[in-house]
Amino acid sequence: MTDTTTLEQTTPSATAILDHWVGGAPWAGAGDRTGPVYNPALGTVQKEVRFATTDDVDHVVGVASAAAAEWKNASIAKRQQVMFAFRELVNQRKDELAAILTSEHGKVISDAHGEIARGLEVVEFACGLGHLTKGAYSENVSTGIDVYTLRQPLGVVGIISPFNFPAMVPMWFFAIALAAGNAVVLKPSEKDPTAANWMAERLTEAGLPDGVLNVVHGDKVAVDALLEHPEVRAISFVGSTPIARYVYETGTRHGKRVQALGGAKNHMLVLPDADLDLAADAAVNAGFGSAGERCMAISVVLAVDAVADALVEKISARMATLRTGDGTRGCDMGPVITAAHRDKVSSYVDVAAGDGADVVVDGRGIEVDGDPNGFWVGPTLIDRVPTTSAAYRDEIFGPVLSVVRVDGYEEGLELINSGAFGNGTAIFTNDGGAARRFQHEVQVGMIGVNVPIPVPVAYHSFGGWKASLFGDAKAYGPHGFDFFTQEKAVTSRWLDPSHGGINLGFPQHS
Repeated sequence: MTDTTTLEQTTPSATAILDHWVGGAPWAGAGDRTGPVYNPALGTVQKEVRFATTDDVDHVVGVASAAAAEWKNASIAKRQQVMFAFRELVNQRKDELAAILTSEHGKVISDAHGEIARGLEVVEFACGLGHLTKGAYSENVSTGIDVYTLRQPLGVVGIISPFNFPAMVPMWFFAIALAAGNAVVLKPSEKDPTAANWMAERLTEAGLPDGVLNVVHGDKVAVDALLEHPEVRAISFVGSTPIARYVYETGTRHGKRVQALGGAKNHMLVLPDADLDLAADAAVNAGFGSAGERCMAISVVLAVDAVADALVEKISARMATLRTGDGTRGCDMGPVITAAHRDKVSSYVDVAAGDGADVVVDGRGIEVDGDPNGFWVGPTLIDRVPTTSAAYRDEIFGPVLSVVRVDGYEEGLELINSGAFGNGTAIFTNDGGAARRFQHEVQVGMIGVNVPIPVPVAYHSFGGWKASLFGDAKAYGPHGFDFFTQEKAVTSRWLDPSHGGINLGFPQHS
């Protein structure tokens, strides 16, 4: 006898399907393909998400284009009101959003709340658009002639965001793009897409006109459609370096502005005079937070020989206290995003061991506080990793911390500067002169001094060097408003000044 209950639970028809969000409401589109959305802590499919066709994307861009024509004329005050209202709605309902992040990404609840807070920092920064979009004015550059500049929106812009920060990274981009007067088409990761729809719905509640922010789900088909669409003026992307390079080359070939943030292999240099307890805490926090699935994770500890043994001992002792498990149970670290990624991360432990490294703490097969079917790999520490090993060179993007022993500052600096990536780095020392020299000489875009994850606050811009960033503009901060606006220079002469009438009331905003 067939078990029909089991069949109903495993067929797509019995699974909830997440629609696109277009024109202020859910939209199914014409495509019939879907992809699974897992709960990584359980290893089970919790819903399906629709995959857009090229025609679907064309329709969405058309909706955004029509909305952009009106949104660009909304007053600065009106745009500020929407951003302030969105900020308040997200803050009031942050527990709801955090639960979505944990259920689809796997990060622990406290980490999910941290992600939301950092995203809202950029929303708060975007509320200052009145100051940040001001032009410049030069009077009497020639007799009776003035020159001034205007900053105006681009039109329709595309955002392609990664799985590891499904709320924060979209907010990095759409908050500023919308504040600057653009319409947005957001393509979130198909692995954890629900947060994008949730935020789009909150923007609608905040008063954003229908069609100004749209969410289209999918895979490479949707990405390519955005990169090639003639009405999409700019693309913002965060992901791995190979895809960032592809996005940059394809987008610019089709005449777009592109900011494409790629991967990383972030090093932390620990000098002999450093506070080793502080350094060990930082290595654990930055190496294993969010299961190492972040481009600002510390992947390599460069330990000067004189303190390497003591530092490895302190790190491993701290790792023994970590609890890996379901993010809803108060654990320290959750699962990785998929079974395939778990297997990839785990494979690097064998690679390192085969290349002669010492596996100090092996996170494979650990006992977890959660369902055994989850996508688990625990915190892993590997010492004496050869710099020729793929475990050193590649971005593992998981909870694997490598220790490379160096004879001093010069060797550590050379290893960092000779790497392909240049996203973030840190130095731990009590020598101000060494720290100042390091920040001057290191070839990396973001630097921490006794700070493990040097992610700039919202009013500075985020981005690396070398293979970690393609394009000229970093994310958010001053670069954000530069990227999402275009400048006009006006040369003006008025021979007979005109005068307006009398109106003692306050101006009205529309």
